[in-house]
Amino acid sequence: MTDRASTLWIVLLTLASTATTLILSCATPFPALAALAAVHMRARDGVALMLATWVVSQATGFCVMGYPLSGENIGWAVALGLGAVAAALVASAGSGRIARAPLAAKLALAYVAGFVVFKLVVLVFAIGMGEVGAAFTADVLLRQFARNGAILIGLLALYHALVAMGLPRATGARPVAA
Repeated sequence: MTDRASTLWIVLLTLASTATTLILSCATPFPALAALAAVHMRARDGVALMLATWVVSQATGFCVMGYPLSGENIGWAVALGLGAVAAALVASAGSGRIARAPLAAKLALAYVAGFVVFKLVVLVFAIGMGEVGAAFTADVLLRQFARNGAILIGLLALYHALVAMGLPRATGARPVAA
């Protein structure tokens, strides 16, 4: 049952992420997903969630939104995938270091750690491709941080609502007060 619960949550969160990707023009909320996975899933399931959402995000971008299949776009796709996996691993490690802390503290630490690492990985790729540009200005990063934070709150509410309606908790999740 526990592996089925993990698979169910990976699928549900991937679908929720796909909705935000379509609404926000391919801005998949990887840091938000990493933080949610860090407090409600095993680390390996968090990585699986990142990979699943990355694949769906890329399929959405290239097949639905018509992104051209170019070397530059493939480079960005790789950057996002590696950043997403790194965010999940660091968010999980950060959350695990304060395992006895309240959910809000674990979630906050996981979110900040996941966001910073995700952006650092993408920044390294951007520098390597000579494309740092406006995407890394303070105001853009602040807007992205706030947007991902809002999405995190929405996904957390969705998670708790679905658990309250009877869906099993994700594997590795412990019943905690929200």
